Amino acid sequence: MSAASYVRHYTGLMTPGAGAALPALLERNRLQRLERLLRAGASVAGRRRAGRRSMRALLAAPGARMRWRSVPAPAPPGPEQAIVHPLVASTCDVDCPLALGAMNLALPVHLGHECVAEVLTVGERVSAVKPGDRVVVPFQISCGSCSSCRAGHHGSCLSVPPLSAFGMGVGGGHFGGAFSDELVVPYADAMLVPLPDEVAPAAAASLSDNIADAYRHIAPHLPALLQADADARILIIAGLSRRPLLSASVALYAGQIALALGARNVRLVDSRAEVRAHAERLGLIALKPRELRGDAPAPLVVHSSADPLRLALTHTAPDGVCTSNGGLHRSTRIPLMQMYIRRCALHVGIPHARTNIPGALELIARGKMHPERVTTNIAPFDDAPRALREHCLAGATKTVLVRGASL
Repeated sequence: MSAASYVRHYTGLMTPGAGAALPALLERNRLQRLERLLRAGASVAGRRRAGRRSMRALLAAPGARMRWRSVPAPAPPGPEQAIVHPLVASTCDVDCPLALGAMNLALPVHLGHECVAEVLTVGERVSAVKPGDRVVVPFQISCGSCSSCRAGHHGSCLSVPPLSAFGMGVGGGHFGGAFSDELVVPYADAMLVPLPDEVAPAAAASLSDNIADAYRHIAPHLPALLQADADARILIIAGLSRRPLLSASVALYAGQIALALGARNVRLVDSRAEVRAHAERLGLIALKPRELRGDAPAPLVVHSSADPLRLALTHTAPDGVCTSNGGLHRSTRIPLMQMYIRRCALHVGIPHARTNIPGALELIARGKMHPERVTTNIAPFDDAPRALREHCLAGATKTVLVRGASL
């Protein structure tokens, strides 16, 4: 890995735009964030001296350079913790820009935050899961007992710093990555979701984030729309630019969920021919970005894109809802007067994954949603460095890593 790549990456992190998220990250629990960082550094430094066992974790460096790294294996779990062994792990739509250095997160990072895992061992206060159980591991860290968690806002848990999550490195609080041999789940009873026997682990891997994200875009809004109009249009905006930064799995999952919940007219917009073809195979109406010109606005618009938000808002119908993952922009222009006149609602933000996993999992268990039809690549877990680098450089939609017979 050349020093020049690191210089370019960290120079980019020092621009004014790159620091836009810092106030939110540091608004509470700053000391806890610092303590975790220091503890992580001390653990690596003292591994050989302490004689602790080691494990593999995938390290992503600038330019999507991937390699296995030997790191300290977890210590025995605390009273509320569990140690899990990822059986299948999948890419998230943000993993490509993250690994390529296009996000404002410091690299290198232990990558991965979507997985189904086997519980290895649990702390003395853990009662909801036991060793041997197969579980979905939400990507966000949440305690389940603070006022935010009790309200279903697990992504805003007050017991941990903002954005605490697996696979985000320093920015996520140094909780490790799912592309590894073991993970420590801090609040096992609150976080882990048992996987039904009838659901294949490889189909459920993306429940940790992308499927849960797609579910929150659709499920809270669609039933009322269909009650008013059984033919209500659903518009999903994925990639608009010539080379979209984000993969399209959330957009495709959202289309699947809309169809599963009864929508008849689901339109997906993407500039990539392969994504449009994939959408049509799933039963969606696929459009090129230019085909939106003159198109009637829709009562529900999903903006699952790193492209500017304006187009999604201008295509939101009166009294409609536009729900967005926020993209990768520090700020964006919005048609405020048009929204005011149309009385549009805009929902922006990271999903509360743990809140939405059960509803999405039920659709999969009932055979109404088939996430495996969104997967574009399956590779052995041991082959992660090659498979994930190829995923990032080729712009694939969804890569799933599997161990043994975990399909």
